[in-house]
Amino acid sequence: MEEVTKIDFIGAFKKRTKQFVIDNIKLFQSLPKSEEARIIGRQLLRSSSSVGANYRAACRARSKAEFHAKLSIVVEEADESLFWMEILIDAEIISAQQIEPLMKEATEILKVVASARKKVSPVKK
Repeated sequence: MEEVTKIDFIGAFKKRTKQFVIDNIKLFQSLPKSEEARIIGRQLLRSSSSVGANYRAACRARSKAEFHAKLSIVVEEADESLFWMEILIDAEIISAQQIEPLMKEATEILKVVASARKKVSPVKK
């Protein structure tokens, strides 16, 4: 029964990280058409899309070490996504209110994946 729950969680989290990417694409599309908004927006697109892609890759990992490495990338990219969101706010390109739900989701994804990564230690040499 526990295995079914684990499989359900993995599937749901794949969908969640995919939706995170889609939501960031929609945010990018709504940004002002200024050069700085496009530059920061592209950085956010790269990091947020890496969250979804690398979580998916982690689910296909061939070893514990590979799984740990892919989860580490997801942690880094989720944190980078938060950084670019903060820049968008601090540079007054977008209001905190507009981006708050995405920031909340990035933070939750980061917490879940960081916790999972702690539970899976890479193979020791």
